[in-house]
Amino acid sequence: MVELDVRVRARRVEADGICSFELERAGGASLPAFRAGAHIDVRVPSGQVRQYSLCSDPGDASFWRIGVLREPASRGGSSGMHELVQVGSRLQVSAPKNLFALCDAPHSVLVAGGIGVTPILAMARQLHRDGKPFELHYCARSPARMAFRDEIALGAFGNRSRLYFSEAATRQFDAVAALCAAPPGAHLYVCGPAGFMDHVLASAATAGWAQERLHREHFAGTAPDASSDRPFQLRLARSGATLDVPAGTTALQVLLDAGIDVNYSCESGVCGTCTTAVLEGTPEHRDSCLMDAERADNRLFTPCCSRARTAALVLDL
Repeated sequence: MVELDVRVRARRVEADGICSFELERAGGASLPAFRAGAHIDVRVPSGQVRQYSLCSDPGDASFWRIGVLREPASRGGSSGMHELVQVGSRLQVSAPKNLFALCDAPHSVLVAGGIGVTPILAMARQLHRDGKPFELHYCARSPARMAFRDEIALGAFGNRSRLYFSEAATRQFDAVAALCAAPPGAHLYVCGPAGFMDHVLASAATAGWAQERLHREHFAGTAPDASSDRPFQLRLARSGATLDVPAGTTALQVLLDAGIDVNYSCESGVCGTCTTAVLEGTPEHRDSCLMDAERADNRLFTPCCSRARTAALVLDL
C-alpha cells in the first residue's frame, strides 16, 4: 500500500474493549482530505494490515481518528493496536479509501451496531456540518459497550440521535418502524455485525425500500466453506494469459504468483480493493463488499475470496 507516516497523538478508552486513536501527520503537515464513510489501511506493529474507518470530522485535516474493537479471536491486528500502540507511537497508514460514501439524498437514516458506529459517526458529522437532514440510530449491548456514547448524545446532533441497548427491557430498536417513518426518497446507511445488518436490511425490504437506497459496510469477512471448492481458469483479456486456480488456492494468490499487478488489502472480501471487472463467465461471490445488485449483475469479481460458477472467468486484466 502507499504509506503515510503518522504519529499517535491521543489514545482513549471509549467503551469496554474499544479504544480510539488520534493520528497526526509526522512533521505536522495536514493529512489528506476524506469524505465520510472512508477507511484507511493501518500496518499494525505485528506487521499485519488492517482496515479501520475514520470517525473524525471530515472537515478537519489536522488529524484522523479511528476506533478499534479488540476481537477475542484476534490474530494480531486489534490485539496489536490495543497492546502495542500508545501515544507517540509511529504507524504507517494508507490514504483514505471510500466504498461507503454518502449519496445526495433528501434524508439519511444512519444505523450503527457496536463498533459499526465509526463510519456512521463521520457521516453524522458531515451531514450536520452540511445542513442536511438525517437521523442516527445506534445500538449496542449495554451503555458500557457503546463507544462515543456521551459524545453523540450530548453533542451537536444529539437531538437527531437515538441510543438503544439490547440488554435493556426498554429502548429496543424497531427497524421496521423507523424505516417506515422515514421521508420518501431517504437513503439507509448501516454498519455493524453481519447479523445486525442482515436484520436492518430485511426490515428495509419489509418497509418497501428499493435496493438502490440501501448502503452497508462490513467490518469482517465470513470464512466460506471451502470443502466444495472446484478448480477453474482465469483468462486475462489484456495480457492473453490463462491461469489455473486449484481448489484451496485463491484467485488472488494465483494472479500474484503469475506476476500480475493486483491491488489488494484485506484478503477477506471486505475492503473491495482487489475488485476486478468480469468480461465473461459467472463469479461465485463470497465477498462482503459488493451490493446485491452488483452481485446479480456478475460484472465484478473479488479474487481474494470469490471463485467461479463457470469453468472460466475472463477478467479485464
